[in-house]
Amino acid sequence: MVVIRRTMSENVYEQNQSSSAATAEPGHAVGFVATEKNTEALLRAILRAQERGYDVFVATLGESDGESTRFAKQLGAKVVPLRTDELAPETLRRCLSVAAEEADFSSLLIHPDIEKRIDYDRSAELLDSEDFCIDAAIKAEASSDALAPEIVVGIPAYNEEQTIASVVEKSLPVADEVLVVDDGSQDETATLAAAAGATVIEHETNSGYGAALQTTFEEAHTRNADRLVVIDADGQHDPTDIPRIVEAQKESESELVIGSRFADDGDTDAPLYRRFGLTIVNLLTNLSFGVIRPRSWVSDTQSGFRAYNQRAIESLATDDGIGNNMSASTDILHHAHSNGYEVEEVGTTIDYDVENASNQHPVSHGITLVSNILQTVEHERPITSLGIPGFLSSFVGLGFGYWTFSNYIASGTFPMGLAITSAFFGLAGIFACFTAIILHSLKQHLDD
Repeated sequence: MVVIRRTMSENVYEQNQSSSAATAEPGHAVGFVATEKNTEALLRAILRAQERGYDVFVATLGESDGESTRFAKQLGAKVVPLRTDELAPETLRRCLSVAAEEADFSSLLIHPDIEKRIDYDRSAELLDSEDFCIDAAIKAEASSDALAPEIVVGIPAYNEEQTIASVVEKSLPVADEVLVVDDGSQDETATLAAAAGATVIEHETNSGYGAALQTTFEEAHTRNADRLVVIDADGQHDPTDIPRIVEAQKESESELVIGSRFADDGDTDAPLYRRFGLTIVNLLTNLSFGVIRPRSWVSDTQSGFRAYNQRAIESLATDDGIGNNMSASTDILHHAHSNGYEVEEVGTTIDYDVENASNQHPVSHGITLVSNILQTVEHERPITSLGIPGFLSSFVGLGFGYWTFSNYIASGTFPMGLAITSAFFGLAGIFACFTAIILHSLKQHLDD
C-alpha cells in the first residue's frame, strides 16, 4: 500500500520569494477561492502568482482550518474566511475586493477557476483599467494538462534522515516539484522530507530500490511531467547539476541522460576497489547489449543520477520488467536499449565522502549486479550466451574423447579420467546448445 503525503512547507515560500523575478507593479494582488478539492492546484497557482510579484488573497469556504487554508497561510497568502460553503460569484468578488482595498492594494485580479492558468502578460495590460476588481485573462492554450509540471525531481529514500532535508532543499529551486519515495524507512526520513517541502510517497514496507523507482515513474506519469530527474537521497549527487543535465536533454532530444562519473568533466572520489568493480560491471553491461566498440559504450551504467523525458517516463511506468533491487539501474538501461532510446552522458561529480553513502555492501551489490546481467543475457541472447559456449564445450569434449581412445589404443589401458572429462564437456555442451535453441525459439515466439 502507498500513502501519499502532499506537503508544501514555508521553505518553499521563502525560496520562491528570494529567487522570483517579479513583474507586477507594487500594490497589485490576485484573488483565488479555496475548496476541499482544489488544494494542489491552489498551491501551484499561489506559487505562480508570487513568482510574478503579486500578493495573493484566498477566500476560504466553510472550514477555516482546512488543508487548503493551512497551506495557503504557509505560503504567505492572505486568507479571507467566509462562514458558508457556497456563495454567488459576485459575492465572492465583493468579499475579496473589500479585503484587498482594506489592505491598501490598488487593484485585484480575480481568478476563481484555478484549474486554468492565468495569462499574466495579458492580465498586466488590464491593470490599467479604472476598475479595482478585474477578471484575470486566461491562457488560450489552457488544457487538461496545463498544470503539468515541467521538471519533477524524484528521490528514492530509505533511512536517510541525516541527508534528505538538505537534498530536498537544494532541489526545490531547480524543480517544479520534488517527489520523495520513502521505501518503508524506520527513521524520520518521510517527516523531514515533507517538512523540507517535498511531496512524500510512503511504502508501508521496504520493497527495494527498484520498487521505489517504479513508484517514482508512476507518480511522474500520473502528473504528466515533461521530465523526471532521479537523484540519490544520500547527498552523493549535486542537485545544482540538474539544470545542466535537463538542458543537455533538451538539446539532444535524448530519452535518457545519465550524469556520469567517467564522461568528460565528470569526477568521483570513489575508492580504488569501487572503481575496479564498476569497470567490470560496466564492461559486462555493455557487452550484454551486444555493443562491442568501446566508443559506443555507456561509461557509467550504475549512476543513479538520470533524466528521463516523457516518452521514457510513460514506458517505464508500465514496465513490469524492472526489478525491485539495486539491479534496477541495469534493467532500465536494457529497457532503453530494447526500445531504441537515445542515451547521452553528461559529466557530473559523485561524492562518496558522505555519511551512509551506501546502504548495501559493495561486494554483495556487485554479485547481485553481475548475476542479474548474466540472467538478462541468457534471456535476451540465448544463442550468444549458451549456444556458442555450448558448441565450444562440445568441441572440447570431442577433443578429449579423441585423446581418450588414442591412449587406449596405444597403451591398452582405458584412461578413466580423460573419459570422464570428455563426457562432462560433451554432455554440458550438448545440453547448453539444446537450451539455447529452445530459449531462442521461445523468444522469437513471444516477440511475434
